[in-house]
Amino acid sequence: MSRRPLAAVLAANTVSTAGSSLTLIGVPWFVLQTTGSAGRAGIVAFCATLPIVVAALAGGPVIDRIGRRRVSAASDLVCAVSVGAIPLLHYADLLDFWMLCALMAVGGLVHTPGLTARSVLVPHLAEHAGTTVARATSLFDAVFRGARMIGAAVAGVLIAVLGAEAVLLLDAATFAASALLVAAFVRGIPAAEPQPGGEKASFARYRAELAEGWRFLTRSRLLAGITLMVMMTNGLDQGWSAVLLPVHGREALGGAAAVGLMFSLFGGAALLGALFYGAWGERHPRRAVFAAAFLVSGATRYLVAGLTGTALPLAVTMVLAGLGAGMLNPILGTVMYEKVPEELRSRVSGVTMAGCELTMPLGGLAAGLLVDAFGTSRALLAFGGVYLLVTLAPLVFPAWRSMEREPVSRSEPALPGSASAVRPPRPSVK
Repeated sequence: MSRRPLAAVLAANTVSTAGSSLTLIGVPWFVLQTTGSAGRAGIVAFCATLPIVVAALAGGPVIDRIGRRRVSAASDLVCAVSVGAIPLLHYADLLDFWMLCALMAVGGLVHTPGLTARSVLVPHLAEHAGTTVARATSLFDAVFRGARMIGAAVAGVLIAVLGAEAVLLLDAATFAASALLVAAFVRGIPAAEPQPGGEKASFARYRAELAEGWRFLTRSRLLAGITLMVMMTNGLDQGWSAVLLPVHGREALGGAAAVGLMFSLFGGAALLGALFYGAWGERHPRRAVFAAAFLVSGATRYLVAGLTGTALPLAVTMVLAGLGAGMLNPILGTVMYEKVPEELRSRVSGVTMAGCELTMPLGGLAAGLLVDAFGTSRALLAFGGVYLLVTLAPLVFPAWRSMEREPVSRSEPALPGSASAVRPPRPSVK
């Protein structure tokens, strides 16, 4: 029993997520600085997120075959190269707009399998460290939130002082560091190594494994409902982070430092929310906490930003929204680990992540087009109204009642080719 592998994954996620926060602010700001177009920022966001859907859908079986540790490390290395090439080509005066889109697409294609590989390792790392899955999941999300807070604050300052190019170079370095941590220290965990299964690898077997994940998801009304809801909110949040908040910050909040502050406040509060849920959340009904947290963390940001033109009201809203958002992933992660068999975890996680990210390319693109056509305030209010309607789902549909903790049944029929046991989607609330 050792806590080193869990600590290494938490450290890798901290470094990688902090770097991703730099890109989250740095790339939209880079596009706005060099083109002045919200529509082009939306196109870049579209190119960055469209490959994520393909990678998430196809990645589950591949992750098991190659090995979760190898996939995580290789993913971060490719992301380091793709992100680092943007400022280097710009400095050399060789960066065309299509190159920027292509490099972001490469990063999007490989980034999601790395995230999936690390997340599905959490139950095994928790067992190896002698802690509970719920606490490990809360820690995993807490370091994600804390790293996003730090990365956003650093990004805002660095952009204001050094420019967006320096931010992207730093992000490349963080991806490389994350790859090294996982490759060097996540050893001795059987679940992190290749899981070839009993049959020879083939395209037919690959399709069968992917279909297993899909069938399991569609047979569960709760998991299908979670995936549909998070699919919608992730698309809206992509529009917020990639276009709406950067443009609003440029027009009304005073620049990149203010945008970094908003992301940082949200991330810091979300860290506290994740820690609060890890300490006390299991004492309360999951559905009630989940619904309240989503209502607080979702539409409020869009509506306040759309109706006010100053930083203080939005800053307060971001803190409250962050507290709610921090509770979402621990709840969803725990529910999914309880509901999905170990043998299907990577496959179901890949399918659900693909579903949850299906609208993300359209979210950024739609936000850019709406801003160019109708202005920032109207675009913010439109996104906020849709967000409010979507987040009422847990209060309306009966299937969400099964979110509460239930004893694991060992007598339920297993899917073909799987064993009977039971375990996630993750909202990208930013």
